[in-house]
Amino acid sequence: MLELKNVSFEVDDNGDSKGIIKNLNLTIEDGKFTVITGPNGGGKSTLAKLIAGLIKPTEGRIYLDGEDITDLSITDRALKGIGYAFQQPVRFKGIRVIDLLRIAAGKELKVNEACEYLSEVGLCARDYVNREVNASLSGGELKRIEIATVIARNTKLSVFDEPEAGIDLWSFQNLTKIFEKMRNENKEGAVMVISHQERILKIADEIVVLANGTVKMQGPGEEILPKIIGTDAAVDACSMLS
Repeated sequence: MLELKNVSFEVDDNGDSKGIIKNLNLTIEDGKFTVITGPNGGGKSTLAKLIAGLIKPTEGRIYLDGEDITDLSITDRALKGIGYAFQQPVRFKGIRVIDLLRIAAGKELKVNEACEYLSEVGLCARDYVNREVNASLSGGELKRIEIATVIARNTKLSVFDEPEAGIDLWSFQNLTKIFEKMRNENKEGAVMVISHQERILKIADEIVVLANGTVKMQGPGEEILPKIIGTDAAVDACSMLS
């Protein structure tokens, strides 16, 4: 279980302090698929970076299974079991896909084992297992490879920052199936996804609406979803909460 207690994050804005996250309290429970949504600029990606350890809070503390991890680096948090998938996946020239999966799994994966992870994210393993993680891969391919590395890590908490960004419709449809599988199979760990997409919101156990750096609504998906989604299509109702 992840807990954020009275967490704030400020940046310097031409000599003045600008609050991005404001005295936020949030619990991400084990065994749940939690979706963070809300208007652009509301602090969602900043929240993900605070959890992963890319940035540190100005105030407040962050706990993982009761342990204070506020001052731990991103590497130490990864060792504690926090996985983070970037909105724009990083390219690693000279590193093969299988090498990346082995690093993520923390062991010398056999080719057939690596291929299983690639198959889970809808990639033909034979075509990708020995490819370099470089500019020759499309955004959608990189996204799915990154998700495969998160699955390979079998983390306590997997954080995905707008995983649908920059991918095609087929990849997005496959992505929702991956999340459904993660939700159904990972009963001990937690999955947290930042997304505006109705299809992802529909499979959420818990929805958190974040606007102006604070939690505006939080609760079971079936209770929160009707309040922020129109009957015909997703609407930016969250912006009305800012």
